[in-house]
Amino acid sequence: MEIKKTKKADLENKRGLFLEIGLVLTLALVFFAFEWRVDSHEIRELNDVQELEVDNEIIPITREPINTPPPPPPAPKLADILIIVDDNEDIDEELIIEEAIVDIDEDVKVQVNEDIEVNDEPQIFMVVEEMPKFPGGDLELLRWINNSVKYPVIAQENGITGRVHMNFVINETGGIENIVVVRGVDPSLDKEAVRVIKKMPKWKPGKQRGKAVKVSFSLPINFQLQ
Repeated sequence: MEIKKTKKADLENKRGLFLEIGLVLTLALVFFAFEWRVDSHEIRELNDVQELEVDNEIIPITREPINTPPPPPPAPKLADILIIVDDNEDIDEELIIEEAIVDIDEDVKVQVNEDIEVNDEPQIFMVVEEMPKFPGGDLELLRWINNSVKYPVIAQENGITGRVHMNFVINETGGIENIVVVRGVDPSLDKEAVRVIKKMPKWKPGKQRGKAVKVSFSLPINFQLQ
């Protein structure tokens, strides 16, 4: 015999309603979960508990004790040893004093250093109280050089020009000596400059403290083609 349910007891017709109720409850739970707030006081207490737990986990730093070496033992004291001797006791040892014999007639050698040679060569000054002067002054010196210089033919043909820097010494009598080409241009021009300096008349010598002395003098000679 087949058992039949009444339409009121049959739940198949209410399946859709149950599904809708379940969805509404689920959405309500999700919304309630998003709206749930935790009190800040509880969060602070939780952080304090965590910090305390972390502090308890810190490993203490241990250091090995430094073994200091024991101090050195004190140095032994030296005891003074005194030997007391009676004044009446005889001493077997005798003190022997030897006399040194000195021969008065013995020759004594004395080493004497040789005299150091003194360089009597007069000093050459660069600057003195009264500098040497060419007869007639500087303008006369330039005029004399222009009239005395003979331009070398080989230098003219090759178009060689330039300034030859000369250096010479004017001695105590005003004569010229120690002629040197400091900076030359060409052998032919350098040779002509030396010839002109040697041909110069005597200068008025320079003086230092009223005494004529040797003075070093520099003079450039310019070679220029016209």
